[in-house]
Amino acid sequence: MQKLTRMKPPSLIRSLAVMMLVTMTGQTAVAQNLFAPVVRVDDSVVTEYEVTQRQRFLQLLNAPGADRASSIDALVDDRLRAAEVARVGLTLSPASLTSGMEEFAARANLSSDEFIEALGQSGVDQETFRDFIKVTLAWRDLIRARYNGTVQISETEIDRELGTSSGGSGIRVLLSEIIIPAPPPNAAQVNALAEKISQTRSQAEFSNYARQYSATATRGAGGQMPWTPLENLPPSLHSIILALSPGEVTAPLPIPNAVALFQLRAIEETGSPKQEYSEIEYAAYYIAGGRSEAGLTQAAKLRARVDVCDDLYGVAKGQPATVLERGAKKPAEIPQDIAIELAKLDPGESSVALTRSDGQTLVFLMLCKRTAAGNSEVTREQVTSAIRQRKLQGYSDQLLEQLRANARILRL
Repeated sequence: MQKLTRMKPPSLIRSLAVMMLVTMTGQTAVAQNLFAPVVRVDDSVVTEYEVTQRQRFLQLLNAPGADRASSIDALVDDRLRAAEVARVGLTLSPASLTSGMEEFAARANLSSDEFIEALGQSGVDQETFRDFIKVTLAWRDLIRARYNGTVQISETEIDRELGTSSGGSGIRVLLSEIIIPAPPPNAAQVNALAEKISQTRSQAEFSNYARQYSATATRGAGGQMPWTPLENLPPSLHSIILALSPGEVTAPLPIPNAVALFQLRAIEETGSPKQEYSEIEYAAYYIAGGRSEAGLTQAAKLRARVDVCDDLYGVAKGQPATVLERGAKKPAEIPQDIAIELAKLDPGESSVALTRSDGQTLVFLMLCKRTAAGNSEVTREQVTSAIRQRKLQGYSDQLLEQLRANARILRL
């Protein structure tokens, strides 16, 4: 939420009301039945009323993701977070909730009561604000309770991070990977195997596991990946990889219908400035049959036909629109398994390592382009805080990705 100058509540109310009027002008009329279900998440539903409230709330805050589709996605994620919080028996105290609401309102130089009054005058109920804060704080507490003890930040790690700031040297890593398919019936068995693999410190042993169990194209090479710029990897993996010493293996990382592990073989500064990306554009063409001989044969023929992402439009012509997806996303918004594969690609290159629909659909994934962004200098204290938050965010993203993969989500 952007910082606002302190105003008396009536002035802020009028400003928010005008803002709301302008924002909503030209939009489709709200459905007559505000309590009609929009999406079902396991045994819970998200209603039209909740979607309208969340979208209006974000618009008033001038926050990103204030469109309808993003608001629905956010509410689905909130349902998953709330269910996990309830499952582990974590509760948020009334005092913590009140404090969180006050802290959020203070960003606009308002008290909680003033903030709630301003929202109410613009059509946003107090419960919408309260539920938003409650889920956010409870999830934060869960992540801290579950993972904070595993977050260790060394002086070397801080120095390395400072060395990759604007004007410093970039980092590249030499990794080996194992991605083991884990459809729901085999999930427990695969997770036990992944825990065993994560304990190894031998590169030879890790490579043997890769040849035996991994489903990626690097399987034949013992899972060994070439030198990879750190910034090409998913943001949630950066701090996890940097915390490793050569030979160490990450904890099992859940991705849709699979578990991933990475072993660090080597790390070095490149001598070139660190490159960051504001967005990555990619395309995914879906092939029926999964990793069957027919599916892989079709993918090989497709690879021979296309040189750039635009070529896929000709391939998909006349087929259902769902067969091809293309778009540009911020690195942190890209699904974990897709981001891992994109890290290995240059523009125009493709991967067929991923599947969807419990293995019944093969994903022909193609990198279109990466868009660079500038770097910014930070202090040592900021780096320490950022590393901690990124590590926790990485764990948060991984857990939420796992919850999405395991949930029954039905758009109505």
